[in-house]
Amino acid sequence: MAARALLALMATFALTTGTAHGQVQALDRVVAVVDDDVVMASELQQRLSTIVAQIQAQQVQAPPMAILRRQVLEQLIVERLMLQMANRAGVTVSEAELDQAIARVQQNMGASPEEFRKSLEADGLSMKSFRQQIRQELLIRRVEQGSVNRRIQITDQDIDNFLRSKEGEFWKSPQYELGHILIPVNSSAPANEVTEAREKAEQLARQATEGADFRRLAIANSAGQNALSGGDLGWRKTVELPTLFADALDGLEVGDVTKPFRSDAGFHLLKIHAQRGSTEQVVEQTKVSHILIKTSAIVSDDDAYNKLVELRQKILDGADFGKLARENSEDIGTMLQGGDLGWSMPGQFVPEFTQAMDNTPVGEVSMPFRSQFGWHILRVDGRRKQDMTDQYIRNQAANLLRNRRYEEEAQNWRREIRDQAFVDIKLPDMQEESEDSGQQ
Repeated sequence: MAARALLALMATFALTTGTAHGQVQALDRVVAVVDDDVVMASELQQRLSTIVAQIQAQQVQAPPMAILRRQVLEQLIVERLMLQMANRAGVTVSEAELDQAIARVQQNMGASPEEFRKSLEADGLSMKSFRQQIRQELLIRRVEQGSVNRRIQITDQDIDNFLRSKEGEFWKSPQYELGHILIPVNSSAPANEVTEAREKAEQLARQATEGADFRRLAIANSAGQNALSGGDLGWRKTVELPTLFADALDGLEVGDVTKPFRSDAGFHLLKIHAQRGSTEQVVEQTKVSHILIKTSAIVSDDDAYNKLVELRQKILDGADFGKLARENSEDIGTMLQGGDLGWSMPGQFVPEFTQAMDNTPVGEVSMPFRSQFGWHILRVDGRRKQDMTDQYIRNQAANLLRNRRYEEEAQNWRREIRDQAFVDIKLPDMQEESEDSGQQ
């Protein structure tokens, strides 16, 4: 509480400097004490100016300034709480991550490095202060995402219910860009007319399959309402199509043409010009084992590297990889299984591990390499193509459901951390509203 008392004392006075005539000039003042931190008036004014400029750029009516100032101060208070949580949890943002984030901002602006720098200066920002802003934004996002995602539980039953719903059926249905040809024949037409129409449809199907332009064939032959536009039906999900059409497309790929199929209107041909939203996922999996040696104040990089070179040579000379892993690996999760990491999914490992794994032939042992966890050697035990379509669909559905719940849960979480915090607002017009807020 000593820190809070000091901050409260700071907030009682303006930060001042003496002039030549003994006058006092206010430089800045505390507008809110937030646990063990403060929000300064200059920060509030800078954020308020930014928000006002954004509202004006969107040409919408801004709320009264008193309401806007209250909203902006609340935003800064919650951000302060998140940054304190990040600090307590040891959350960091590396310089490389920061560089990548700034590069994305610059790329989105379509600006050169020099143009980007001048744009910051025009907004009164140095590159140093901008980097600090981006670092704080990344920390805040990381803390919020980690905290909120832990509160959201998506069960197998949730996924099953969604996939069985009409919305789920629509969501997982692939989308095709389709061409259509209709050769008309009345449902009560005599057999010879039916035969003639079928033969014409079969002839057009052969021509389209052999490379003839489907759109030209449609313009010249189709009686469908889209005939003059090349029979184009546009983009359609299979659940939006008549069952007859959807059944005819089953098992076809882009570029394929259906066999003629009949409805009451006549014989139809469909061609898949393009497809998007396909859920088919065949991935290459790698079965891999590894041995990890961590560095420390006692074990240097050279020590770890040399130890693994020695172990690798023993394996090449015939020693059992699993036995050496159980005796030497410092990966607690795999050492008892002889270093076995099982079948991996793309993106499962850190880049250095993935690169070494991809560059090592089946049955061979890599040279030692370093990752953020320490030094490794690995052995590739096998590779296979695996159809992960069902799992991919379920994972995507889980992500969709989680994203839907995220904002509501994030609002609840922000409210909770705000209510649990010590917050002392020093703006006169807001003090009364904050008297009951977080005064624990």
